[in-house]
Amino acid sequence: MQASHVIFGLDPMWSSGIILVIVYIVLIMEKLNRAVTALLGAMLMIYCGLLNQHQALEKVDFNTLWLLTGMMMLVNITAKTGVFQYVAIRSAKWVRADPVGIMLMLSGITALFSALLDNVTTVLLITPVTLLITEQLRVRTFPYLFATILASNIGGTATLIGDPPNIIIGSRNGLSFGEFIYHMTPIALIIMVTVAAMLWLVHRRNLKTTLRARAAIMRFNEKEAITNPRLLKKCINASPSSFSVSSSAIHSASNPARWRFPARRC
Repeated sequence: MQASHVIFGLDPMWSSGIILVIVYIVLIMEKLNRAVTALLGAMLMIYCGLLNQHQALEKVDFNTLWLLTGMMMLVNITAKTGVFQYVAIRSAKWVRADPVGIMLMLSGITALFSALLDNVTTVLLITPVTLLITEQLRVRTFPYLFATILASNIGGTATLIGDPPNIIIGSRNGLSFGEFIYHMTPIALIIMVTVAAMLWLVHRRNLKTTLRARAAIMRFNEKEAITNPRLLKKCINASPSSFSVSSSAIHSASNPARWRFPARRC
């Protein structure tokens, strides 16, 4: 059974383009949930005969979706322990509360977490600590947030699980986790070092604070950031098995033969 590819007598390419433009307009207006809008657009494509249900489902990478779901669950559970805030405060104290040093350390931490976890969630967790530290130091917040955003995007490109597009690219091209790291991580490291050097050159004389403000940062107790020690211990104990499951999911997602639908003849 083939789709009719006809809507109001228009060429299917034009019909698909019109639906795509309508979906984007609704997304820009933010009147509906983005997921609902996308699903309604897909349903409209099927209803108008531009493709059938099998063709629509064939384009969905379910392994990628399940991998993202599992990663988000792990990140959200770990976030409740306060470990991200602990690492951020500890890094600020490690550089003796130097404003430029803190910016570089937070950038490195953000890049590392973004490479291993969901980068959007990482930014959301690091940003409140960044705002707290900059408020105590009485320095401009913008350079720190700008550095965090850059580091998140750079770190997210380093691994197969760092960003959703990476998973899709890896699965479509049959790349393994190791192959993706081999090709992308060195480039990401070079870019990150270059960006860090540029940030240091630009802000090393602009970000100044007082010894009193730095002393206030040094008085922070990073251990108080751990809000749920029991949950943190469980996360640490479960991390080996979680990594094993994630590796299996990555291998499945990177092998297109595992998730492609067989051809159906009607």
